Parts: sequence; structure tokens; C-alpha cells
Amino acid sequence: MDEQTLVTPINSRHRDLKALMAPFGGWDMPIQYEGIIAEHAWCRQKSALFDICHMGEFIFQGDFEAGGLEDVFTFSVKSIPQGRSRYGFLLNDQGGIIDDLIVFRLAEDTVMIVVNAATADNDFAVISQRLKGGAFTNITDATGKLDIQGPLSRAVMVDAFGDQVAEIPYFKFITMDILGVEAIVSRTGYTGELGYEIFIQADKVCELWDLLLEDERVKPAGLGARDVLRLEVGYSLYGSDIDEQTTPLEAGLGGFVNFDKSFIGKEALLRQKGEGVQRQKVAFKVSSRRSPRHHYEIYSADQQVGTVTSGVFSPMLGCGIGIGFVDGGEYPVGTPLTIKHERVSMEAEVCELPFYSGGSVRF
Repeated sequence: MDEQTLVTPINSRHRDLKALMAPFGGWDMPIQYEGIIAEHAWCRQKSALFDICHMGEFIFQGDFEAGGLEDVFTFSVKSIPQGRSRYGFLLNDQGGIIDDLIVFRLAEDTVMIVVNAATADNDFAVISQRLKGGAFTNITDATGKLDIQGPLSRAVMVDAFGDQVAEIPYFKFITMDILGVEAIVSRTGYTGELGYEIFIQADKVCELWDLLLEDERVKPAGLGARDVLRLEVGYSLYGSDIDEQTTPLEAGLGGFVNFDKSFIGKEALLRQKGEGVQRQKVAFKVSSRRSPRHHYEIYSADQQVGTVTSGVFSPMLGCGIGIGFVDGGEYPVGTPLTIKHERVSMEAEVCELPFYSGGSVRF
């Protein structure tokens, strides 16, 4: 392992479980334990536990408008009700996505901002530069995060921590005592299944990991299964599907941009909106079980029109699926495509997102 690679507090637990480890976003992370397909199935059918301690967490406390936070993201912070969270973007001046993130409204004057691991340091610097006041703190090192996801996760959480967990609606959270410390339990996730994200002190996260895995309904899952799960429900992965050269409009994520407020990058997006996007995201299904891969070429009528950004074999659909970006033009559902790379060639057709909509996420 490289000396620069970071480790989560649960790293030794993964190694004890003989997980296949690999670098991800600068962190040494578990890719799989017993296997990607098995872990994917366990999450879709029962309850899977993910180590997400590599994510970044910041706290802002102060007046959202006077402190400048209200103008930082593509959504309004001040209109988030206490106990709720909101997804959106941090953009550059050109409208490119510096990061996608979620903001949790903890109190009248306090929010927690949860960002991607690889971009956390840059996000903190960019947001700091844009603020005019308030207290802005990076609590990443002090914070542990576990995601428990799957249709049985509510029952597992209730049995472990009490009935109040059962009352949390989708995209809401509560603060509660877990293992003698204050923790945030949020009804959010990245899998398309019913689930919870638990934020707890870093020095308690190993104990929480062990406690949840004592339940026979719960098994650990790695980033391999997580990638298949998130792509089946059409969620974007930062660094693959979205980045600083991609705008929310190109990525089909304009619904998370509030044009009725001010934010960095708004003028560029308004121009793009008026002129029309020159490249756009498409989703496609392959006509076989073969997996399209990142950087494979997308062809339409023998012309290369784009590039695959994410692709996997979908156990739920029984075929390869992927998303990518194509040059301007019309690509209605059913449009035939060919996915190529060197000697690989597979037939595909444009489809709608999500690929899989049978999950328990809103149960």
C-alpha cells in the first residue's frame, strides 16, 4: 500500500475479513468480500453494510445569507427544513461540477455538508474562499460513516437502536444516542434500496460496525457491489460520470439546479440552456451479458459519437448496462448504438433511467 494512501478506522476489519482492497479516491478501500454478485444480491434482498468513512464532512455555523453560504451551491440552503437534507452541486465559473454533495440542516444556523472523498480537500478550500463569514470546520477526521442498505435494514436498525428509527421518512434524519454518543441517522443512500447513513464519532465506528454485523441479516459489501447497485438506479459517480468539465445540464441533472437563486456558475448554465447542450448523457442496455467499460467508444450508424463513462453487468436486468456522453443530436429511447473498444463490439440501445426501479428505497 502506498504511503500516501489513507485508511478508514475500519481498515483492519476489512483485512480480517479477507476483503480485496484497492485504492479509491486516495483511500485503501474494500472492493469485495465474498464477491460482487453475492454482495449485490444481499443488498437487494436483505441488508448490506458499507464502510463510507472516506467521505468528507464539513460544518457551517452562522447566518447562511450574510456568511455567503446561500450562494455557494445550486440549491437554497436556507429553505432546507431542520431535520432534512438536500442534494445538489458545487460549480465552477464555467458551470462545471466541482462536486456533487448533500447538505443536512442540523439547526437554524447549522448545516453539515457531506462531500466525495477524492474532492474533499479541494471542496473545503473552494467553499472557504466563497464564504464571507460564519464558522466553517472540516470534521472529516473526527467523523465515521456507515451505510446500511437493503429491504431489511429498517428492521435491523429498529432491533439495534429502537422504534424511533422506523419513523424517519426518506431524505430526513434524526440525531440520537448510539453507543453512548450523539449520532446522526439519515434515511438516505446510494443503492436504490431502503437504507440509512449513520454518522458517528470516528472512535466509535468500529464498535458500530461489529454490532451491526452481529445480526445475521447483515453482511459487509464493498465498493464493487456499490457501483453496480448505484448504476442500476442511474446515480452518477463523481470522477466518472460528472466532473469539472461536465455541467449539470449535460449530465441530465438540471432538476437539482435552482435557477431562481444566485450561485457561482449560474450565468454559464443560463447561456448553455439558451444555446442548447453540445453533449448529453445517454443510458443504454446491451443486448447481451457483456459489460461495457469506462472509456469504451459509443457508435451510432458507424460514426463514433461518444464515450462510455460507467458500465457494468446488471444482475437485476441480466444484461450489460451503461451511461456515457454523446455529441449533440437526438437519441430517443430505442436508438440503436454499438459499444466498441479494440476488438470488443456489442450492440446496445438507448433506454430510460433508472435501469431498475423495483428497489425498496421509499418503503
